[in-house]
Amino acid sequence: MFAVNDAFRKFKSRLEISDKEESDASRRHNEVREVIRAKFAVDDDFLTGSYRRHTKTKPLQDVDIFCVLNSEKEGHYLQKPSSCLIEDFRKVLVDHYGADNIESDARCVIIRFGKPTGVEVEDEKVFSIDVAPAFADENDCKIPNSGAQTDWLKTNPKVHADKSTEANKLFNGEWKPMVKMIKRWNSFHSCPVPTSFLLEVMALDILYPPFSGGYGRELKAFFATAATRVHEIWPDPAGVGPNVCDGISQAQRQEAAIKMKETGKAIDQAILLEGRTSYDAANRIWREQVFGPMFPLS
Repeated sequence: MFAVNDAFRKFKSRLEISDKEESDASRRHNEVREVIRAKFAVDDDFLTGSYRRHTKTKPLQDVDIFCVLNSEKEGHYLQKPSSCLIEDFRKVLVDHYGADNIESDARCVIIRFGKPTGVEVEDEKVFSIDVAPAFADENDCKIPNSGAQTDWLKTNPKVHADKSTEANKLFNGEWKPMVKMIKRWNSFHSCPVPTSFLLEVMALDILYPPFSGGYGRELKAFFATAATRVHEIWPDPAGVGPNVCDGISQAQRQEAAIKMKETGKAIDQAILLEGRTSYDAANRIWREQVFGPMFPLS
């Protein structure tokens, strides 16, 4: 029999970004930076998002780059709709990567490198990079927010990274692995929480340190609490941007709460079976009802 703790350790390892993926990501994001620097005056560029916070799960999509532009040379964009800057970034990236591989939204330009394949082991490469133009705003940044009431959005991704690092330290180095597991649950269940960053923000408050030593019981506690608190207002952890839950409807929150409660019941059953040393049956619940095929049975 494959003990549940051993299964979780293997699962945790499967969620880690591999050296090959890190190498591919580094090569691709450095190339993107060079393409942007050749056309725009850039004061700074850096990785942001869950990739930088080390809470990104496989497949490796949406590696985020902030390109902080020089205010003197590029500040004229601040006098225009922010969509103009997005469009000019898009054109530059189309010239290099081709129109079929580029799309844009209100805040960034997305470069597609292919589609992930496989279930058990994802391809070890990067499938997309999001490039966000930005301007410094004292200690924060402002990025385009085209089409919204506020055309430029204030944010501070470095504070987000610092908070996740501190949470991981207090949680005995297990906070980030736990967040990856929760995000894998979300992905397997067709994203009942539309914004995975909301799950990460909730975990900052719900996963209470120190780590108990048991993944199952920590996950049980998380889903029990999250099912109730998903209806709350969740502010930007940096205290400068909009609420993280903005744009998620009450109907979506209710659906997420239902799925979390269902997951909680499955976890209760898995823990009960583990207590009876029925490890194979417990692992099958974790795989079939909670995390999907990436959770190992042997």
